[in-house]
Amino acid sequence: MGTKTQPQQAKENERRIRANDKEFNLQYKYHNNYIKTSKYSVFTFLPFNLLEQFQRLANFYFLCLLVLQLIPAISSLTPVTTAIPLIGVLTLTAVKDAYDDIQRHLSDSQVNNRKSKTLRNGKLVDAKWSEVQVGDVIRLDNNQFVAADILLLTTSEPNGLCFIETAELDGETNLKAKQCLTETIELGDHHDALWNFNGEILCERPNNLLNKFDGTLIWRNQRFALDNEKILLRGCVLRNTQWCYGVVVFAGVDTKLMQNSGKTQFKSTGVDRLLNFIIIGIVLFLVSICALFAVGCAIWEGLIGQHFQVYLPWEHIIPKDYIPSGATVIGLLVFFSYAIVLNTVVPISLYVSVEVIRFIQSFLINWDEEMYYARTNTYAKARTTTLNEELGQIQYIFSDKTGTLTQNIMTFNKCSINGRTYGDVIDLRTGEPIEVTEALQCVDFSANPHHESDFRWYDRTLLDAVRSDEEHSHVFFRLLALCHTVMAETVEGKLEYQAQSPDEAALVAAARNFGFVFRSRTPNSITIEVMGRKEEYELLNILDFNNVRKRMSVILRRGNTVVLYCKGADNVIYDRLHGGQEDLKARTQDHLNKFAGEGLRTLVLAERRLTEQYYKNWRTRQQEAALAMDSREERLNEIYEEIESDMQLVGVTAIEDKLQDGVPKAIANLQSAGIKIWVLTGDKQETAINIGYSCQLLTDELADVFIVDGNSVEEVEKQLRQFKESIKIYNRFRPGGTEALYNSDSNMDPLSVTMTQTSVFMHESSNPPTPPPPPAISVVTFRWDDKNKDKKGGPDSAECNDLFGDEKRSLDDGAASIVIDETTGFALVVNGHSLVHCLSPELEIKFLDIASQCKAVICCRVTPLQKALVVELIKRAKNAVTLAIGDGANDVSMIKAAHIGVGISGQEGLQAVLSSDYAIAQFRYLERLLLVHGRWSYYRMCKFLRYFFYKNFAFTLCHCWYSLFCGFSAQTVFDPMFISVYNLFYTSLPVLSLGIFEQDVSDKNSVEYPRLYTPGLRSELFNIREFIYSVLHGAFTSLVLFLIPYGVYKDGVSQNGYILSDHMTLGAVVATILIVDNTAQISLYTSYWTIVNHITIWGSLVWYFVLDYFYNYVIGGPYVGSLTQAIKDLTFWMTMLITVMVLVAPVLAYKYYLLDVHPSLSDKIRQKSLKKIHSRASSDVRRTPSSRRGRRSVRSGYAFAHQEGFGRLITSGKIMHKMPQDFAFPLGLGTKKTQALHNNLASADQTKASNSSGHHMGNNNNTNQRHNQNQNHSSMADISAEGRAADAGGSGANDDISPRAPCQDLDTINL
Repeated sequence: MGTKTQPQQAKENERRIRANDKEFNLQYKYHNNYIKTSKYSVFTFLPFNLLEQFQRLANFYFLCLLVLQLIPAISSLTPVTTAIPLIGVLTLTAVKDAYDDIQRHLSDSQVNNRKSKTLRNGKLVDAKWSEVQVGDVIRLDNNQFVAADILLLTTSEPNGLCFIETAELDGETNLKAKQCLTETIELGDHHDALWNFNGEILCERPNNLLNKFDGTLIWRNQRFALDNEKILLRGCVLRNTQWCYGVVVFAGVDTKLMQNSGKTQFKSTGVDRLLNFIIIGIVLFLVSICALFAVGCAIWEGLIGQHFQVYLPWEHIIPKDYIPSGATVIGLLVFFSYAIVLNTVVPISLYVSVEVIRFIQSFLINWDEEMYYARTNTYAKARTTTLNEELGQIQYIFSDKTGTLTQNIMTFNKCSINGRTYGDVIDLRTGEPIEVTEALQCVDFSANPHHESDFRWYDRTLLDAVRSDEEHSHVFFRLLALCHTVMAETVEGKLEYQAQSPDEAALVAAARNFGFVFRSRTPNSITIEVMGRKEEYELLNILDFNNVRKRMSVILRRGNTVVLYCKGADNVIYDRLHGGQEDLKARTQDHLNKFAGEGLRTLVLAERRLTEQYYKNWRTRQQEAALAMDSREERLNEIYEEIESDMQLVGVTAIEDKLQDGVPKAIANLQSAGIKIWVLTGDKQETAINIGYSCQLLTDELADVFIVDGNSVEEVEKQLRQFKESIKIYNRFRPGGTEALYNSDSNMDPLSVTMTQTSVFMHESSNPPTPPPPPAISVVTFRWDDKNKDKKGGPDSAECNDLFGDEKRSLDDGAASIVIDETTGFALVVNGHSLVHCLSPELEIKFLDIASQCKAVICCRVTPLQKALVVELIKRAKNAVTLAIGDGANDVSMIKAAHIGVGISGQEGLQAVLSSDYAIAQFRYLERLLLVHGRWSYYRMCKFLRYFFYKNFAFTLCHCWYSLFCGFSAQTVFDPMFISVYNLFYTSLPVLSLGIFEQDVSDKNSVEYPRLYTPGLRSELFNIREFIYSVLHGAFTSLVLFLIPYGVYKDGVSQNGYILSDHMTLGAVVATILIVDNTAQISLYTSYWTIVNHITIWGSLVWYFVLDYFYNYVIGGPYVGSLTQAIKDLTFWMTMLITVMVLVAPVLAYKYYLLDVHPSLSDKIRQKSLKKIHSRASSDVRRTPSSRRGRRSVRSGYAFAHQEGFGRLITSGKIMHKMPQDFAFPLGLGTKKTQALHNNLASADQTKASNSSGHHMGNNNNTNQRHNQNQNHSSMADISAEGRAADAGGSGANDDISPRAPCQDLDTINL
């Protein structure tokens, strides 16, 4: 017993693994590496699928109905009428589910059958991924996916390093360094040594924490600590490393990737859920009606029916001795009889029709040429057929960033050197910049033997400046070629770079193409080639980048010259420039604003020439700080602050993180439709914000951008409280309020006034609450031209007023027309560590309260599981319809959690596509998927349901009115065959055509006027009110249908003397008029006529007469001759004409009343189309990307996807393939800056200045001068072209600790 409980105990408390020992690991029953995402097997498909289908109330209802019809005593209809449709819908759904699950099996098989090199009996063999076991030692080659979570043992790189890309886990494309234990490096790629490795690993149980791993390796009687830096996770890709070996720690469902994938949920649409609720109501209604008729039947039988037993004998099971008992039994039987007769209120054909419509709509999505991406030969694909109409009701979109909004491509786009900007191509005739397109000829770099063929640059003036040896351009590119952590290697005779971040790769590649080629590095040297001449620099120090410093520097020596090169965020570098550069700083700041306005990622470059004596003194103090036991980080940061000062501004780089085509337009249109867009990304905050501006999710017109970055619950709560107060103040003093309205001058009548307002920053105070002050700035724009009068509003004014020429409302003739710009508002940026607290129960309500008032929300540094939690929170708390879109494995959990999951077949693999409901090739196709296919699907389904319920209530309730005249005997008005085929043959095809082809406006108009999407957001087209209206309309129709023919034919006699008042003639006449009315009504319902609509609508009418003749005369039905005799008489035709007119006239009147008095937006668009008037209002609805060009933004465009630590790896030599032999320079030490220093930058500078020693006096005097200049450089930068200063607020180090990013663009306001 003891040997059995020990493994069980180990399994509960920890995970114990022994390398290359299969028997030892099997006793713990760890999961193998087999992955299963499918739901069924061959044996479980039938029972599980039927169980799932009968969870739908409708299917269960019809099953119960079928059982009742099998009882002859209570059934007046054959069970075949229910059995065949029920079996058909179950079969159709089962086939569809089987097809979907087969696709999952195929994708599972593809993943499980991938090959992995595994050690077996000392030899490396190719094994399937599914055969990999915990404890196996596997080999990975360069660019290969990691098969399971493994402990890194040995690599091809020196010091046990390897590089991985984690795009599928966290969305980041920058490389990350991993390093194995120094004790296992000796294993190398020797298979015997690796097979004999018998280390025992004790580690944590499987969990979903991507950045955490705790474990211990016991080997050779020693214990070694294991952390996340020694673990490679499944889904990562090995990069820039020839090979590596590792032992499997977690496999299959235990891997962190699968732990973050979430569970596959059964998804249903809002229409489905509403239908389930309606069916419950209908069943209760039927029960009530049946009970009422049962009581009526019992009373009638007790009072009247007992006297007619000779003519209408009671059944033998009914007691005849005691009349009340017999009447009660008859009433009970009639209850079930009416339940069968009236079941056609919700026929099984409703669900057959719904499935057919969804199925065909899915093919319409698949066949849409407008969503075809030629570059990858990819069409859009509907991977499910049950969610189409939900696409028309999306309220929240949750999007990944990397690979979804962007292309994962960084390009060197523009730059500013010595106050001159490069990158724009100027038209010599007009002096205006030319839009750069593929057709524009790029600069030829072929004279440079190291140029890259795919590098694109269009401004030749920069290349001319470089080739003419212009000093500033040489300093600029020399800095780019030297200040970085890129590694160079030669592969097949071609120089290639290994960059830790795509930003650095783009900058070094730009320098390379302009003739400044980075060739190689050692721990203490860098070699570059300048215009064919080799230059070698001694690398003295690397002051590494981190998120607090927001800059990196290198200190180099060449000959007798010591120089510091630095690059970083604009506000950080500007605070460290020496005085006397005001003009250069102002011009460069203007360029920075321009680049930021265009959504480019900016870095400021600076240099400082150092004397040998100063550097030696600084180096001594730096080494002392590095060896200090107390406050080491703070002392090092002060030393770095000292040398990174009094720098000379060199220029600015502007990199474009290339968006996918059409992303800004798609986002603007979706926001105009009323959809809120959240970006959930694993990237850094600066990168996420920059992309937010690039894709116009964030705009300079926003009143404020709130940044939540607190590390504790208290800090996050404080920030949320501040933001809520800011929103209250903004709403209180919002432009267009009563104060602004009634304080406006009465003589302003020819003007239209647009008010815009900046944000207010709230500070915590212990004082008693006081009324909040008004906003800091309120700017009123006067426009004197009438032609711009109608071009200011948001989507409502643009579409409903500009398009249709309506006059804007004003208080009176003497008041100004006031329009509030709907582009203003708030945005929220949340860091991953803060999101943990925001999602906690105590803060989630406050977080939601603020987020719901923001136009956009960006969550950065989030894990895959956090993405799913955010989606679940919105689903639960807001009861909103959500859509998640992504392209990588890190998006799978979010895609599964949302109501609709959309996968993009991008560069990060197909994991997101395989878990999605819809697959598209580019983000821009989401606009068409929702605004066209989603809106049409919802519109069609709602119209289909409204008409379907109408026609079926009109058909079924005729039995109720007839019951009043037949003693509640459950006798049917119509021929039983007519009842069976009414929904199948007579009315199915017209309503199917309506549900498949109907459209109110064209696809072009659907995209051009996104406000057409809003009815779906509010579920206006089909809800309880619309259902009740359809029921009442159907009840009125059934009443007229029955009473008018009944009144005409009761006691009626034909011209030939035949009696017309027989039951069969009445049934045939009512049935015929019902079919004619259905045809007329659906003709009025149809807005878009196709050849299919004509064939099905008019063909169904003809088909009715053909089938009636065939059934009665060929087969010999009981109603033979009834209709034939009726139509020979004029009475029939007059009755039909009068009845149809009575039914159609109110519908026509109401339809034209709405069209004339309360037209919808789609009505107006159709009217314009009919009049052939083409109106373009889209430019007022949204801002296109080109409209952003040339704008200025006072926000920072800084973004740098870099990580701390690579500088330390370089200077320590661990990253090098070979250690240098010909240099003996002291190695530099890296740095790690703390948050405490970040909060005290300004005070540290002042302390440093006051406590300076004699030999530092010159430097510190310059530092004081820099601080004095810092008070006005921001205002200098804000000087506009007309010479006006916008605002003189200082931008120093304190800007870094502001919880919000400045984003109000004052330069673009027209005063």
